Amino acid sequence: ELPVGFLDITPYRDDLDAGGENKGLYKVENTLPVSVKGKKVILVDDVLYTGRSVRAAMDAVINQGRPDMIQLAILVDRGHRELPIRPDFVGKNVPTSRKESISVRLQEIDGRDEVVIEGD
Repeated sequence: ELPVGFLDITPYRDDLDAGGENKGLYKVENTLPVSVKGKKVILVDDVLYTGRSVRAAMDAVINQGRPDMIQLAILVDRGHRELPIRPDFVGKNVPTSRKESISVRLQEIDGRDEVVIEGD
């Protein structure tokens, strides 16, 4: 059985205020079920867009210890990267405009499995 943990990346985001600065208002309480030191970590996210959330998640993981490797699994890759982030595993590439958004709904949470593109 593989250990699974959840991260709150809010303290690591670079877009918390209009100036793009993290004012340090959040106390970090992330604790993963096992030490990541020397381990292979797979980050899983629903939608990859600019890459900023992934960068924040990597910072949160590294704050817990130094893993041997971090890999990225994404359900939907919509492009428009602002950082040099590339997923290792992709469910579906869905090209979008910057005016559109993608919502992923899961049976366990939303009562249905679907990916919805909204906007222009």
